[in-house]
Amino acid sequence: MSLYLVGIDGSSGGERALEAAADLAQRSGAELLITYVIAWSPFSFSTPEENAERHRRREQELSIAREKLLEPVSRRLTEQGIKLQVSVTHGHPARTLLNLADQHQASMIIIGRSGDTPLKTRFFGGTAAALTQSATCPVVIVP
Repeated sequence: MSLYLVGIDGSSGGERALEAAADLAQRSGAELLITYVIAWSPFSFSTPEENAERHRRREQELSIAREKLLEPVSRRLTEQGIKLQVSVTHGHPARTLLNLADQHQASMIIIGRSGDTPLKTRFFGGTAAALTQSATCPVVIVP
């Protein structure tokens, strides 16, 4: 069975990517791995107290993402008969999605087009650009 990795971020672009992925999964019988990556740097030059607060905030973000974003999506798509898994994690969005695609041997990565500003994307590159340059499977970018 094919597995499609879907990166969502709570934006309208992420919702369109999810809809496209659900449609593809229904037509092909593929399973979806729906992933929300909270951008997070592992580097910190903080005091132990600041690190403890940072960890608490990190856990809160994961919990909120599961409750507000992934659980409703999971219920809706399961009711449509789509087989799926959900994942929420912290990390660099493109690298995290690439790692998950490799770990799960994804047949395809589906994401929405980035909402980054043109200037930010020009200097730092967007998630979509990084995925298309480095993925070992097809990447579908939904406008």
